[in-house]
Amino acid sequence: MKKQHYFVVVLAHSLHGRLRRIHIPHQAMYVVLALALFGSVSLFGMVSSYLRMSWKVANYNSLREQVDVLRSRYQALERDNSQKQEQLASLQLMASEVSMSLGIKQGLEGPDSIANEGPLVPSYRESIESYNFLKSASFSRINHVYARSWQKNIVPSMWPVNGQLLSRFGDRQDPFSGEGAMHPGVDISASTGTPVHAAADGIISMAEFYAGYGRLVTIDHGGGMATRYGHLSKFAVVPGQEIRRGDIIGYSGSSGRATGAHLHFEVRLGGSPVNPYPYLKRSPLLQQTQADLPF
Repeated sequence: MKKQHYFVVVLAHSLHGRLRRIHIPHQAMYVVLALALFGSVSLFGMVSSYLRMSWKVANYNSLREQVDVLRSRYQALERDNSQKQEQLASLQLMASEVSMSLGIKQGLEGPDSIANEGPLVPSYRESIESYNFLKSASFSRINHVYARSWQKNIVPSMWPVNGQLLSRFGDRQDPFSGEGAMHPGVDISASTGTPVHAAADGIISMAEFYAGYGRLVTIDHGGGMATRYGHLSKFAVVPGQEIRRGDIIGYSGSSGRATGAHLHFEVRLGGSPVNPYPYLKRSPLLQQTQADLPF
């Protein structure tokens, strides 16, 4: 019979002096060592996985902070661009009004030095040409004034619907993408079918379905100023129609890119959107709505 090999562990009691021997077979010791090795490898794997996960979380947080910084920079650039557009539109409108009031839009050209150009007094033919040009410009100015003589209230000064402000002009969070976006107008609460009124006298330049605006009505008030009314459910006007302040131009709804029924209202100068609030702040409805949003 083959003799079994084993390890002997001796235990001695400190008080009684008794000895106790424990026989541990070689196979049991090998099993214990194998289990210890397996546990060490498993523990090493768990620690490595934890460290990798911690590293990935740290990288994710760093990337998210970078995205937030880039988003803030983008929004700041967007605000600057909007302000520049407003300033440019105001300058264009001012230049247009000055040139219209003078009745002269003819550019003056000439060399840098006119010392050798001869006498400065215009000739007879040049005087006739200047006279004809001024007469033509004056005639056009008279026709323009006559064509809009019936329009007295050409500056938006009336709330198009009786409602509360839902979204302000400028930077906001896009309700669909969740990203920062430029809102070119204001949103006013209005249930579907609410009559929408013109904010000022003008001529209908557009009444059609237009991209995210849905059913859109645009009124040209002259002098580079226009107003837009979006997300309508129904039109009440046609392009080319003359409109007075307070006339019904359509009915509110949720057409186009809208989360619910409301009216999107814009004021534009020279084609660029500007904040409608300064034009509406003198309206009697201001007392009911000015606390809703911090303009």
